[in-house]
Amino acid sequence: MPSSALVATQFVLAAALLATSWPPADSALLRWALLLFAAATLLGVAALAANRPGNFNIRPELKPRALLVTGGIYRWLRHPMYAALLLACLALVLLDPLPWRWLSWLALLAVLLAKARREEGYLLQRFEDYAAYRARTWRLLPWIY
Repeated sequence: MPSSALVATQFVLAAALLATSWPPADSALLRWALLLFAAATLLGVAALAANRPGNFNIRPELKPRALLVTGGIYRWLRHPMYAALLLACLALVLLDPLPWRWLSWLALLAVLLAKARREEGYLLQRFEDYAAYRARTWRLLPWIY
């Protein structure tokens, strides 16, 4: 799948979850959703703080002057922005945990894993120390994956 299609699919899935999340159907899960959303926000802010402006790209292809960031949150996670998006969308699913919403979240997970795999291929080609960095860090979830 072309990178532009991966990005478009990612935005469509996240937008569908966001557009159908309010008001929450299950208030019993609202606290969990808020906790996940707060964690997602902190994770996203940590990723932005560790990176320099202009180094991000929503497509998996690297920018010509891209730098490899391995400090801050990137010390533990290779794709903290993807993890933040997954946590935020999981929070949205919890607001109304219908089967189609869970399937949308799983589809988003698949899209982001495909983007991460493609991005890592580019990083391996560009940065000779990426393989060692990849071997010592988690992809999306510390101590799990």
